[in-house]
Amino acid sequence: MNLRFFAVFAAFCLFALGARAQQETVFIQLEARTSLAGAEASVRRYAGRLDDVAGFSIGGGWYGIALGPYSRAEAEALLPQLRARGVVPVDSYIEDSIAYGRQFWPVGARVIPANPEVTEGVGDTAALDTSVDPEPVAAPEPEPVPAQVVEPVPEPVAEPEPEPEETVREARASEATLTRAEREELQIALKWGGYYQYGIDGAFGRGTRSSMAAWQAENGFDTTGVLTTRQRAVLLGQYYAVLEGMDMARLTDNRAGISMEMPLGVVRFDRYEAPFALFSPKGDLDVRVLLISQPGDRQTMNGLYEIMQTLEIVPLEGERQRDRDSFLLTGANDRIVSHTEVTQRDGAIKGFTLIWPAGDEERRTRVLGLMQKSFERIDGVLDPAAVSDDGQQVDLVSGLKVRTPLLTASGFFVDMAGTALTSHAAVQGCSRVTLDGVHEARVAVSDEALGIAVLKPVDRLAPRRAAQFRADTPRLQSEVAVAGFPFGGVLAAPTLTFGTLEDVRGLSGEENLKRLALNSLPGDAGGPVFDTGGTVLGMLLPREDSAGRRLPEEVSFAVNGTEILGLLRAQGVQPVARGGAGIMAPEDLTALAADMTVLVSCWE
Repeated sequence: MNLRFFAVFAAFCLFALGARAQQETVFIQLEARTSLAGAEASVRRYAGRLDDVAGFSIGGGWYGIALGPYSRAEAEALLPQLRARGVVPVDSYIEDSIAYGRQFWPVGARVIPANPEVTEGVGDTAALDTSVDPEPVAAPEPEPVPAQVVEPVPEPVAEPEPEPEETVREARASEATLTRAEREELQIALKWGGYYQYGIDGAFGRGTRSSMAAWQAENGFDTTGVLTTRQRAVLLGQYYAVLEGMDMARLTDNRAGISMEMPLGVVRFDRYEAPFALFSPKGDLDVRVLLISQPGDRQTMNGLYEIMQTLEIVPLEGERQRDRDSFLLTGANDRIVSHTEVTQRDGAIKGFTLIWPAGDEERRTRVLGLMQKSFERIDGVLDPAAVSDDGQQVDLVSGLKVRTPLLTASGFFVDMAGTALTSHAAVQGCSRVTLDGVHEARVAVSDEALGIAVLKPVDRLAPRRAAQFRADTPRLQSEVAVAGFPFGGVLAAPTLTFGTLEDVRGLSGEENLKRLALNSLPGDAGGPVFDTGGTVLGMLLPREDSAGRRLPEEVSFAVNGTEILGLLRAQGVQPVARGGAGIMAPEDLTALAADMTVLVSCWE
């Protein structure tokens, strides 16, 4: 009886000791990733410089990268050494082995039994068997195998002791070899961490030294105010930790002739649409990158500068810089932040654009900085013919959507300072108005009753010609012509539409209107109405059907020229007014209209 009790007690003790040993097995947890591919990439990176690297499933779709297994005492002694050497993240911590499930690295190895509670349907976990064990069955004798030469197993090599920390003198010597950009990078990292509050100048004065000492104190280092090589690596590691998942790596595109670091974790190559190599989003983060490459000189570069500003990927609000051989475009709205920089050298124009979702400035600025610092021009330039059929649509530039206005209308210059007239309806609710899609204009006055708006250019313009208004009454049934942009600027020049003057009043006898027999389109509204001698009778109004009655297609109305003259003079504009002139040849009237008529665009 006593013997049986002793045997049970001994078995219980052995089980308890084994369980305790299992609990005391720990790992140094380095990082966690949400994808197996990302975890495998990280574990290979660590395995290149550290021993005992292992990778496990840790449940919830996450994968852990760890060092071990160790006893708790070993782990507690090793972790501070690894942090001091800057070879593991500063937020690494000790984790019990029970937190780990199936092991995926090293391949085929299993340093601890898989914990079934954190293993997600992979691997084999045997069910507990409470039945009586069957009688053991003798195993068959193994077949003889040929003799093999067994290679001797090398003795494990002990991990070298960490190199001693630099002295202050040695740290100053290594610091002296830093470039200005590297010194500024350290100041930026200290400022990001909240230790440095001064300008980024690369000069390590009293402010920089005190911030370095504060960082050292908070991170467990001697507060010397001079960062050692190892400490600089730890600081920059903290600063760039936000780039987790970006997978910044150098990409070399020999076809475009560009090599640079790219966030390959969130973008992938899509296609070539000259002058761009387009990289589209890889996942949920809507990041896009363009590599810009084309042959050309300074004039070609200036043309690209203008074209880029018409694209939706370059918002209007932002910095614009251009010099002899380079340009910079930035822009931001409530959806995206865009950065473009381009240089022209040796007959090749090269650069890049980064488009990032709004509200994620910390990651965006960090990625942009690495892209700028690593950008390199190499041999090769993109063939201008590298454009697909999808990239050659009217509203696209090399496959990129052109920014389009809310609506377009017509207008015309009324003096040689660039003052223009258009319809009141064309500029209502616009946050921005342009003339010919380029020149900014402001609404000086808008008269809803007359249906007229007067536009003043933000920068002074010098139009080729301005309207000359007719001061006397024209003859009924005389020929008239309206100049306008009925197709919203798809055609570069205005279109002339001919008709006749039906009445010098409106349908209800309005004295301020003229009725025309003329089949106009909505885009013609705001355009000048000419007589046969090229003088302006009035401005075409938008077509409006009222009181449930639909007017015939050929019925249009224009504001009387005398009403326009009164409004302009009240605003200090002195238009030219004269009597009727002789008949002008159609080709001369067309040239006059092209010089005077302007496309008016209303932007959101």
